[in-house]
Amino acid sequence: MTGWYRNGFCQTDQADHGQHSICCVMTEQFLRYSKAQGNDLSTPVPAFQFKGLQPGDHWCVCAPRWRQAYDDGMAPPVRLEATEDTALNVVSIDQLKEHAYQAID
Repeated sequence: MTGWYRNGFCQTDQADHGQHSICCVMTEQFLRYSKAQGNDLSTPVPAFQFKGLQPGDHWCVCAPRWRQAYDDGMAPPVRLEATEDTALNVVSIDQLKEHAYQAID
């Protein structure tokens, strides 16, 4: 389950210092990038009931981490409708729209 509250939504509160507010669609490129930055999202951690993420999975990414990935040209696609508006304290709506997820039917 993703999100600060582990309820499937990218909702945050004052206690979420990481600001897990941007709903992203994982890509192989972003998973490799995140691991290189010290945040391995693809390896399972059974102790925390974390199965590990695969390309195509949706995950609430910390707004500052997404911004770092954006600045490095590695930002994953964003599900705008599932992203909390507090993300706009860190990134612009134009940056998010630039990476808006386009579902393939």
